[in-house]
Formats: sequence, structure tokens, C-alpha cells
Amino acid sequence: MALASLQAQTWQDLEHIVIDGGSTDRTLDVVRSQPRQPARLISEPDTGIYDALNKGLGLATGDVIGLLHSDDFYADERVLERVAVAFADPSIDGVYGDLDYVARTDPSRILRRWRSGSCPPEKLVRGWMPPHPTLFLRRAVIERWGGFDTDLHIAADYDAMLRYIVRGKIRLAYIPQVLVKMRVGGESNRSLGRILRKSCEDYLAMRRHGVGGVGTLVWKNLSKVKQFL
Repeated sequence: MALASLQAQTWQDLEHIVIDGGSTDRTLDVVRSQPRQPARLISEPDTGIYDALNKGLGLATGDVIGLLHSDDFYADERVLERVAVAFADPSIDGVYGDLDYVARTDPSRILRRWRSGSCPPEKLVRGWMPPHPTLFLRRAVIERWGGFDTDLHIAADYDAMLRYIVRGKIRLAYIPQVLVKMRVGGESNRSLGRILRKSCEDYLAMRRHGVGGVGTLVWKNLSKVKQFL
């Protein structure tokens, strides 16, 4: 569904880069069967998801970069069009929206609704962050502040977003609509051990960027409860 949702976008002024970890299943066949082929297709072993993402960031040449994971898909065919309109403002460094978590076997069934809202700085100490799958950034932001810290295995996206927002002081625009739908069962919540490791890495990122400590971590986890209601 990820590839199909990208191919269906009304905004087609894009550079599609596919990073595959050297799959031995039918992944490459699926990619090559698409009506429009990606600008780049890299299939080779990597050391994890953040290593793979960094490869994609390093290859991208466009002014704006967005990430679409294999278990995610755009909520409708005009997502990239709305993002492009928001970036027409040259003072905007990043754009994000809302996220729906959907059942893995039935993507039409919504399990959680992440309505992120705007980003005043005081929200960061309460564990706020934009839904990473919905975040689009100008390439200049990543070139200035770097990609993902591969020493982190689960929360490198949170660490990177704090780096951009706190140290980079980037200006974000919020689109109050669902931009991406994500199938449940990702790296961060696969098991209790993964959940605990993510909390440890979240705490490290908070301390690293000066946005709080244990209290912020508690707020961050408690804020997810309302996504189920």
C-alpha cells in the first residue's frame, strides 16, 4: 500500500528513492512492477532502520524530504499537494500533520488517532512531538543538523526531531488533517523489552536536548492514552 499510495498522489514533482535492506523475498519484484519506477533503488545490507534512512537522506536531492515506511501509506491522494502548498511559504522549515494507527490485517480499521496539534515550545517538556511519519523537512535542515543517530535503535527519530526543534529552532507548519496511516506493530512496541528500551532512549534524547527528564517521559507516555479514546 505504501507504493500504491505514493503513485496515486496528485503531486508528482517528486524524487522517489527506495532503500531496501537486501531483501530475499518479493520486495524488489513489487517495486519493479510499479507503473512509475523510483529514481533510485538501493538494495544492500544495513545495520538497522536508521542506517537505511540515513542512506536515503544522503541520496536525496530535492528541496523537501519526507519518509514513507513500508508499513505506512498516505491517507489520500492529495497529501503531497497540501504539503507543497505549505512549503510555498519560504519561512517554513518543516510541515507535519496527524496520524492514524490502523490494524495490520485491515487498514480500514483505525485503532489509534494521533491528533498532534500545534507546537508551542512549552509542549516539549510535556513529551510532545510531531508524528514522525508525517514530518516533511527542507533538505537544508538535515544538512545543517544531521540525520539519525545510529547508536539509538528505536528512538533516533525522536532524538532527531528534538535536535531540529530545540537546537535548530526550526519553524514548523501544522496541517490539521491525517496525512499518514501506519499499521501497528512497529519497532517501538513489538515487545515489552522494546518498549522499555524505547523509554530509555527517549529519556536519553530528552536529557541530551534539555527538554526534561523523568517527568517529561511520564507525560510522553501518558499522552498516548487519549489516542485510544
